Amino acid sequence: MMDNLEALEQWAGAALARLEPAERRKIAMDVGRELRRNQQRRIASQRNPDGSPYDPRKPRQVQQVRQGGQLRERRGRIKRQAMFVKLRTARMMKVETDSAGVTIGFAGRVARIARVHQEGEESEVEPGRNKYRYPIRQLLGLDQAGRDMIRDRLLEHLAR
Repeated sequence: MMDNLEALEQWAGAALARLEPAERRKIAMDVGRELRRNQQRRIASQRNPDGSPYDPRKPRQVQQVRQGGQLRERRGRIKRQAMFVKLRTARMMKVETDSAGVTIGFAGRVARIARVHQEGEESEVEPGRNKYRYPIRQLLGLDQAGRDMIRDRLLEHLAR
């Protein structure tokens, strides 16, 4: 994947080097926003950059609780929703640009959550509780559609 990015950088590097830093920053922000939208759509569809689906959540055992003399099943709302709903919002997924390039990533406390899933690390489920090794779920990554979008956006800006 890095070879493709390096080839793209060499291809567009000479043309972009002739532009003013402010214009390069403007192009980088435009590309970054569109790339963030692509990442958000892919995360919403629960897919890795290679097209494979995310590993599903670990099945949870239903707990029984006594309430009013009767037993009922406790079910959590979070298990019925798609993963990473809030994580994929623009508020959490930041785009940073300068004249040298664009960076898309997570900021603040959610960066740790994203890193644990991105790299498949081990983390505590709750503070002071057991640790669990999370399966790799690549939140950020470049697929062919992303590369094509970058190329098209750069051509569009350079053609003007």
